[in-house]
Amino acid sequence: MIKKFINRQSASITSAAFILAAASLASKFLGLLRNNILTNRFSIYDELDIYYAAFRIPDFIFNIIVLGALSAGFIPVFAKLVAQEKQAEAFKAANNILNILFLILAPLSLALIIFAPQLMEIIAPGFDAEKKKQTAELTRIMLLSPIFLLLSSITGGILQSYKRFFIYSLSPIMYNLGIIFGALVLSDLYGLKGLALGVVLGSFLHFTIQLPSVKNLGFAYQPFIDTKSKEIRTIIKMMVPRIVTLATSQVNLLAITIIASTLAAGSLTVFNLANDLQSFPLGIFAISFAIAAFPTLSSLGEEKDREEFAKVFTATARQILYFIIPLSVLLIVLRAQIVRVILGRGPLFGWEETITTINTLQIFCLSLFAQALIPLLARSFWALHDAKTPFYSALISTIINIFLALGLSRNFGIYGLVGAFSISSTINALILFILLKKKLGVNIEKKDKQVIAKIAFSSFLSGSIAYLMLYAIEPFISTNTFIGIFMQGAIAGTIGIACYLLISWTLQIEEFNKFKNSFQKKVFKTKIKTTEIIVEE
Repeated sequence: MIKKFINRQSASITSAAFILAAASLASKFLGLLRNNILTNRFSIYDELDIYYAAFRIPDFIFNIIVLGALSAGFIPVFAKLVAQEKQAEAFKAANNILNILFLILAPLSLALIIFAPQLMEIIAPGFDAEKKKQTAELTRIMLLSPIFLLLSSITGGILQSYKRFFIYSLSPIMYNLGIIFGALVLSDLYGLKGLALGVVLGSFLHFTIQLPSVKNLGFAYQPFIDTKSKEIRTIIKMMVPRIVTLATSQVNLLAITIIASTLAAGSLTVFNLANDLQSFPLGIFAISFAIAAFPTLSSLGEEKDREEFAKVFTATARQILYFIIPLSVLLIVLRAQIVRVILGRGPLFGWEETITTINTLQIFCLSLFAQALIPLLARSFWALHDAKTPFYSALISTIINIFLALGLSRNFGIYGLVGAFSISSTINALILFILLKKKLGVNIEKKDKQVIAKIAFSSFLSGSIAYLMLYAIEPFISTNTFIGIFMQGAIAGTIGIACYLLISWTLQIEEFNKFKNSFQKKVFKTKIKTTEIIVEE
């Protein structure tokens, strides 16, 4: 029974997104726990700056080489073969791309391990000699993680194509558990290097949790390479623009790291901590819905059914905004309570660090709606076999971000860096949306505009109520204690969320009904008639 539950297919986009969102919620909570442990055990001015800077090169090569091939090319090709009931050919293509990417990734990782000290002169020019040396040491250890993440990405692509989202959704949880183990246990044994070892352990667990389910589907490793196969040529054709797109994104992050290293000590850490906080709703809702919708969008793209494609995209985008807009408002309203509860309690993370993170988080949240739509917009173009448009859009926004960051950070420090990121993210989303609408040849229906207007109104009203509740509660609790701050934020936030759901129900927002129906089916196992789009089993 357990095996059947683990390996069953998701029947709809909302159902799949619900599974992904639930697992993402658990993963994000672990991520917050991880950050709490990090800020209470390590200094943000030295050790954590080193830790976050060390991520840049391993992330760079993983995102470009692995994700570039798999996200844009592998899943659509593999899913098409599965839909045509050509399982043997699908698994052969999976083995082929795995072996090709490994032969590229392994020697590249080795070269980067050798030249890590020299690379630190580029990645962290603002660090002193000792910080550069330690960053290089951590980078060398972390460069083992892309190998495991390559294996995990192949198995994850297979599970997504078969709509086995449950096990796939557990991978980030295992990754965070590995890092937490590194922070709590390995760091006591190996110091700061223990954090890097935790990252490697997390990436290994990210892969192994998926392996049994993939084997259950019939996949078995085969050591061969066929560069002339039709599937590989298709994947390469689609991955080249995607790699360039991801390269622009990674260059963006590298630029942020480089600029942050020249600002006040701790700026890189504050940027990452605030980014993790604002990414909480992104991972739960935006990424979950985008991943869940991708197989359906890919199938419709193959069938060239633009009208149905537009309906699926619009329905998914509305569902994302239904969650993201109110959460953006609540994050802004409750930003002080959130940062103080999650990060600002230890001797290494004092009041000054708390204030800086609070202000940084607020600026991030202004572009949260745009960041939430970008994953879905990009996947929509990939599903239409168009990886060039997301690249050009990402390139334009990256250039804008770098120039704005260089200018604004001179006068506003970390706030200028985050402001540039928010502005460029919004521009990226707008460009992608306008071009997708033109490509599909559809206009935004009046109904969609009304729904978004209702969502915005409900969000503003519920956020205002939560804001008033903060002051209504304050006289009855001590805001100088952890319990007091937690209770103030929890009560105000709970009332704000309850008001949003009540207003949604009153205004008859369709996305509320979809969420309610999916929740009831998953939690209470009730059978409900719904108008949601069903994905073929």
